[in-house]
Amino acid sequence: MSRQQPFWLWRNSPFQWAIAVIFLLGLLLRFWKLSQFNVLVFDEVYYAKFANDYWLGKPFFPSHPPLSHYLIALGMAVGSLFPASPDTVNILTGSLHSTWSYRWLNALTGSFIPVLVAGLAYQLTQRRLFTLIVMGLAALDGIYLVESRYALNNIYLIFFGLLGQLFFLYYLQHHRLKDLILAGIFLGCAGSVKWNGFAFLLGLYLLVAIAWLQKAISNKEKPSEEKAIGLLTQLGNLKPLPLFLALVLLPMIVYSLLWIPHLLMNPDYRSLEGFWRIQKETLSYHERIGNTPQVHPYCSPWYSWLILWRPVAYYYQTKGPQNIVYDVHSMANPLLLWFSTGAMIILFGTVCLSFISRHRQSQLLPLRGITLYIGINYLANLLPWLKISRCTFFYHYMAAYLFSWFALALILENLITKPNPFPRYLGFSILGFIALAFLYWLPIFLGLPLTSQAFYWRMLLPSWI
Repeated sequence: MSRQQPFWLWRNSPFQWAIAVIFLLGLLLRFWKLSQFNVLVFDEVYYAKFANDYWLGKPFFPSHPPLSHYLIALGMAVGSLFPASPDTVNILTGSLHSTWSYRWLNALTGSFIPVLVAGLAYQLTQRRLFTLIVMGLAALDGIYLVESRYALNNIYLIFFGLLGQLFFLYYLQHHRLKDLILAGIFLGCAGSVKWNGFAFLLGLYLLVAIAWLQKAISNKEKPSEEKAIGLLTQLGNLKPLPLFLALVLLPMIVYSLLWIPHLLMNPDYRSLEGFWRIQKETLSYHERIGNTPQVHPYCSPWYSWLILWRPVAYYYQTKGPQNIVYDVHSMANPLLLWFSTGAMIILFGTVCLSFISRHRQSQLLPLRGITLYIGINYLANLLPWLKISRCTFFYHYMAAYLFSWFALALILENLITKPNPFPRYLGFSILGFIALAFLYWLPIFLGLPLTSQAFYWRMLLPSWI
């Protein structure tokens, strides 16, 4: 990673205009008709209510760490300052609020996910085409659009996880202590939304451990030759003490501090013993949740996420004599997910073949830094779900899924930059098909009216319904 200026410093270039256009289109889609469906959609029945409970001073059991509830509550407070149409106001949260008031902050936060993805891509490679492809893929996904438009917590987990990793990459490049501190703070915030947010930290731990092991093997067998290059070199040269303080101790402190407002509002937990008790009760709550259709009809195991077998219907209603369907499906852009899963298979297959062919050269992982970064972060965000016994949902794949976009972008960039026309046509065709698929399924991402026939045309698999 060369020492170039960050991509977000405005220089009036076509590259940055492209980034701005993608961002603005994503912003528009997230705020367009945001107030529709004057009900609590899916888990808004928990998170919007929890947020309102803070304003009422009403004790409650959160079932997850409280940061996203605080943020939705903040959005409610700011959103309530603006006028709202009477048909968008309800008391379903326990107080009178407009739907816009408890959704707008999610929409704004989700609008920056493609920008953060682009920032990671540029920081890792300094390649503009690769950056634009990754950002374009992020903007063409469905589940990230849906999760941004309702008062849910997953978008905050992704936002803080990406922001933390981005500042960590800034630290690798510039060696500014403030970047490492900010990385620890934001990664602690990711785990303070849901515990699986700490998988973004796990990915960094694994990367550093591999780099240190790579360096130890290289120095032991050929001390005069530095075999690790780029990202591996930078990771291998990191000192343990600053990493421990910023990426272990600091996230623990952030996580603990963010519980304080919730504990103060709940008299039974206003002590250090109460803090540990609520952690145990939260764990016990999730352990008691079963994993059957009786628990929830949209439960899905981790391996089904890789092929989009069972997305989640967040909202479904029919209106009028013609049974016009209003449906919101929390699902990925199908073509984007299937191509991305294929790209991850290719990436891991290439890694295995490379390792087998070069195992005699005393290299632990003969990989480019970008490949290592993608693979490790993907696995860190996916593999922990293999041991989870409770009901899981497709949206639990969101963090791992976004790293598969990087793998697909590597392949598409390679195809588009080939001198021969056929690979270029293939690369642009794949991008075109993904864009068309996004437009085709956009009505069930935004809840647009569809005829019954048009709705069922979009349900390619019976398991999607």
